[in-house]
Amino acid sequence: MAIPIIKKYLIAIGKYKWLGAGIFFLALGGGGVVAIQPDPKPSFTAEGFLTSNKPLVVFSKTTGEVQGQAPQINPDFLLAPDIIKIVAEQTKEDPNKLREGAKVIMPKEGTQPYIQVQYRAENAEKAKTIVNALLKTMVEYSSKINETRVQTTIEELEKRLVPVETELKESQQKLEQYDRVEGAILSGARIGALPTAIATAQEQQRQLRLSMSGYEAQIRSISEKLGLTPEQAYVAQALSADPILASLRAQIHQNEAQLEILLQDLQEDHPQILELRRNLQGLEGLFDQRAAEVVGGNRAAGLLNNGQVRSISSLDPARQQLASTLVGLQAERDRVQQQLEATGRTEQDLRAEFATLPNKQLERERLSQQVAIKKTLYDNMQSLLADAKIAQAEVVSSVNILPQPVRVYPSTKQSLPMPLILVASAVVGFVGGGVAIFLVSLLDGKFYTVEEVRGWLQDRDLPVLGVIPAVWLFDGDVEDMPLMVEPYSPYLEFYERLRTALRRVAEKPIKVLLLTSAAASEGKTFCAYNLAIASARAGKRTLLFEADLRQPSRVKDLKVAVDPESSLEPLRYYGQSANCVRMVPEIENLYVVPSLAVRNGGGIWDSSEVERLFKELRGRFDLVVVDAPALSTGTEALLLESFCDGMAVVTRPLVSEGGMLTEFVEPLIDSEDVRLLGSIINGADIPVALYSGSALPDKPTVNLRGESHNLSGMSEKKSYPPQPGEVPTGSRF
Repeated sequence: MAIPIIKKYLIAIGKYKWLGAGIFFLALGGGGVVAIQPDPKPSFTAEGFLTSNKPLVVFSKTTGEVQGQAPQINPDFLLAPDIIKIVAEQTKEDPNKLREGAKVIMPKEGTQPYIQVQYRAENAEKAKTIVNALLKTMVEYSSKINETRVQTTIEELEKRLVPVETELKESQQKLEQYDRVEGAILSGARIGALPTAIATAQEQQRQLRLSMSGYEAQIRSISEKLGLTPEQAYVAQALSADPILASLRAQIHQNEAQLEILLQDLQEDHPQILELRRNLQGLEGLFDQRAAEVVGGNRAAGLLNNGQVRSISSLDPARQQLASTLVGLQAERDRVQQQLEATGRTEQDLRAEFATLPNKQLERERLSQQVAIKKTLYDNMQSLLADAKIAQAEVVSSVNILPQPVRVYPSTKQSLPMPLILVASAVVGFVGGGVAIFLVSLLDGKFYTVEEVRGWLQDRDLPVLGVIPAVWLFDGDVEDMPLMVEPYSPYLEFYERLRTALRRVAEKPIKVLLLTSAAASEGKTFCAYNLAIASARAGKRTLLFEADLRQPSRVKDLKVAVDPESSLEPLRYYGQSANCVRMVPEIENLYVVPSLAVRNGGGIWDSSEVERLFKELRGRFDLVVVDAPALSTGTEALLLESFCDGMAVVTRPLVSEGGMLTEFVEPLIDSEDVRLLGSIINGADIPVALYSGSALPDKPTVNLRGESHNLSGMSEKKSYPPQPGEVPTGSRF
């Protein structure tokens, strides 16, 4: 047996032979066109060499960096558009033609480090001239690139040097300004002047506190003797020294004395008494007003009342001397207090400055570091700039012309012989056609062999109930469906195996079997008819139920007539078995229910009439084979499955598609509502033994279509498997 992939390929060859033939003749024609092309014109190739180049003497670091960072020498660099343009102008050659003819070959590892520069032209002298121009321009171009890099480096350094120098000057100015402001403090901190000044201020404060304590003791002593505070003593001293107050005070004493004398003889309401009191009140007002003018009204009012002002305004000389001393001590104490406060503030300022010394020192260090960093950067850039200017005299080209003359040699290729080209194109066409057929067969999506169909079913644990071979007609109308009406048909053996498998697939005998397929033309009707014939030949009362209302009835192949008026009332037709069941005259025990030519069968199969009909048929017949529509055409098969004991799916190589089976059959495998018994493989390419008349005297012929066909000329027993690429007649039904 052939390997499945080889068998599939052989079938694909028969199916897509015109595709392979077309590719073969296309390749052969292309080879013929190439073979008749005229020989190319003679041409010459000139060849020169370049080698890497380095400067002989290097004093500048920039020279080495520029040479090391130069663009990588490769064909793209050596055949840059600028080089092509310059050479084209020099040699008056078309730039496009120059670019196509020029070629640069880099040295391979382990060979001489020479770069080959070639140019092919129809004229030897022209090729040599262009190669020389290419070599010279490549060297000049590389040198110009390196010089440009050095010049660019110098310009970039000079451009960046200006802001660096400006930043250096700014940082130096900031440091100088800081030293002018904080330099004295930082210098004093370095020599220890601030701690000494702080200690001196503290000592001065101690001395001033001692002096102030002495003054306060003297002030308390004199205040106790006078009975006045230093402020009151100041006021008394000022009042006692004023002559106006002394005059007013004398008048007040005189009026008071007169008043006391008159009160001894006169009443309070006496006019003279009243007059004296008014005079006394006026004098006292003048006295208070003058006292306020001498010492200040607010000050006098806050320190003394009227009686105190009069009492202290007439101090004797001794008390005036004590008051003067008290005022002087108070003034001296206030002066010492002010000195103490000033010394304290000075100490605080010194301490604050001392506390800020670390920050000021850090700030100066930071400014100094900035100056140093910018100075270093400036010096480095100055050094690089000087180095780059030295490099201007040292930079050379990265490549140099090898000192040897340019070689020129002919480069015309000889054409292959015409027979060799034709043979090669034929081989290419043959192989290409075979590959194309193979690829198309892979993309087709159909199962080409029985093994592919069986593999898909086994992967999904779906049993194979039977394998039915393809039926071949030797004469007759190909539109007729071949039926095994003769009891000695060699194909009935396969249907007997299918019946046996159906008896074993379930615990109870299958009385009502539904046959369907994923798509049309997979042979479900063909299998249904012949399975019913095989069952009837075995002595079983069998009924073939045509349930595919989308297709015309095939009962004419069994010589059964159909009433054309039956389609007018389909429910009445299926209402009783007497209306629709027909007996097949030529085959004993076989009955059929012909289908009706109606458009919508879903409503018929969902009716109570059909349900009663199936119950009646189940009791009358040993086996009912239901030929249902394909799953892809509608839901009729699923509606009819509820009346049946199980469903079998018919598949067929060269017709069944994996996508259709996956979409319509695979969901039914695990469905709890549908009892899927298995699959029948129809149209298999397996051999069938056909017997001639000498082997069976009573049956000299084999009937494949319901008629006798003479098979004379055959051997006693021969096998007729289908040929690759051929489609058997019965496979479409």
